Amino acid sequence: MKTIQVFDPPMCCSTGLCGTNIDTELIRVSAWLTQLRKRGVTVERQNLSQQPMAFAQHPTIKALMDQKGVEVFPVVLIDGAVHVQGRYPNAAEREALLQAVPAPVAEKATL
Repeated sequence: MKTIQVFDPPMCCSTGLCGTNIDTELIRVSAWLTQLRKRGVTVERQNLSQQPMAFAQHPTIKALMDQKGVEVFPVVLIDGAVHVQGRYPNAAEREALLQAVPAPVAEKATL
């Protein structure tokens, strides 16, 4: 796994982690994406409200939108292939994907 792209449904901000009614699932997804970034995975996250052109210009996402409308979101692509649509990866899927990416080896301190 080299790249994860998350295409979020329309939200008030880029991550949905704003306002008074924060969805706890979005917190878990955001933390998972941060862990993947720390392991060297390229993570791209697009929000339909904030970056509509990214949706219109991505052939896979545009095709899904044309077929199913905005109900198809969120969509998660891994290395360009659709991994999940209509939901975020569940806890087991997130853990499996995290385990598929080796953790960075901490540099040994030199004396």
